[in-house]
Amino acid sequence: MHTDQLRALLAVIDTGTFEAAARELHVTPSAVSQRIKALEHSMGQVVVRRGQPCEPTAAGEVLVRLARQQHLLEQEARAALDESTAATELPIAVNADSLATWFRPILREVAGWEGVVLRLHVEDEGHSHELLRAGTVLGAITSNPVPVQGCSVEAIGGMRYLPVATPELREQFALGRGVDWGRMPVLEFNDHDDLQRGVLRRRGLEVDPPTHRVPSSEAFADAVRAGLGWGALPTVQCADDLEAGTLVRLSAREHVDVPLHWQSWRLRSPLVKRLSEAIRRHAPTR
Repeated sequence: MHTDQLRALLAVIDTGTFEAAARELHVTPSAVSQRIKALEHSMGQVVVRRGQPCEPTAAGEVLVRLARQQHLLEQEARAALDESTAATELPIAVNADSLATWFRPILREVAGWEGVVLRLHVEDEGHSHELLRAGTVLGAITSNPVPVQGCSVEAIGGMRYLPVATPELREQFALGRGVDWGRMPVLEFNDHDDLQRGVLRRRGLEVDPPTHRVPSSEAFADAVRAGLGWGALPTVQCADDLEAGTLVRLSAREHVDVPLHWQSWRLRSPLVKRLSEAIRRHAPTR
């Protein structure tokens, strides 16, 4: 395989089409197609599923990871030699609640890194490692402790979630000393959000209560504060509200602990090392 073939593969996957990849590489679509075909011939298997958008095969994912690693190291080398005016891209995956809370100081640190462009992919912590496997990102905040092939993993702490609601909503659905979990409206972030469902399962609930969907961490917390429904919020997001009495816990004992891990490629990159150090400093401890 040649460098220009890997670059063509990366461009096709990142842009989604051969035509867009050609524009990015300043070549013709025919040239991109020829490079991909040559790469597939040398590998003896298909590496790109042609479609809208184009996607990598299992073999293609391995090569996309290699291509992105090579691209990062080349960017860093050119920057060190003052041969490039292009910024070094830093693609990472982070879950929405982390991005809305403890990850904010890391954004401020990266803002001071000259020649670096941050590319954030927001994905649930239970699924972000899939972006690593596909070669989309070089690192991910994930709840999965099993490292993706070619990656290192380290535990960085975790987040505790509390089921909370407004006092008015709790009073409206009061049932004895508790609440009517089956009737009280609940919030969910997206299809991957299992926090609230987990609370309901542990209480043996067999019916689904009215469920609102709010796919934004900040808006989700605001919706809970507005009384739209109850939700499991990170303690850092609801501590002030609990102290002020604008939110109340629905159960004194109920909580959900989500462990967090930092997975990143194993490569000699000063930028990845710098980012890993920043994550260790700011990650939450349970």
